[in-house]
Amino acid sequence: MSDRQADNLVLLDIRPVSVVTDFFVIGTAGSARQMRAVADAVEDALREDGESKPAIREGDPASGWMLLDYAGVIVHVFDPERRSYYDLEGLWREAPLVARMA
Repeated sequence: MSDRQADNLVLLDIRPVSVVTDFFVIGTAGSARQMRAVADAVEDALREDGESKPAIREGDPASGWMLLDYAGVIVHVFDPERRSYYDLEGLWREAPLVARMA
């Protein structure tokens, strides 16, 4: 995601607080075009590492949010407005922060 200049990347360990998934990866894209590039880059990188396509791919750049669900890892890519509105870090504040990249 950082290769496509996604901002404010966060990795949360969701395991202690939910059975939905193991980790959330959250990032911000500054434009619809960048959001699509970030999501496509995640899919390409994981495919190269032997992962299949995500079980679920939700949203689109026009909505300001995209989600890639790889069962154990869910990747969220937001535009700045939706990132602030949905505030996943606040919603899941009890989940340990594993990593943050500005």
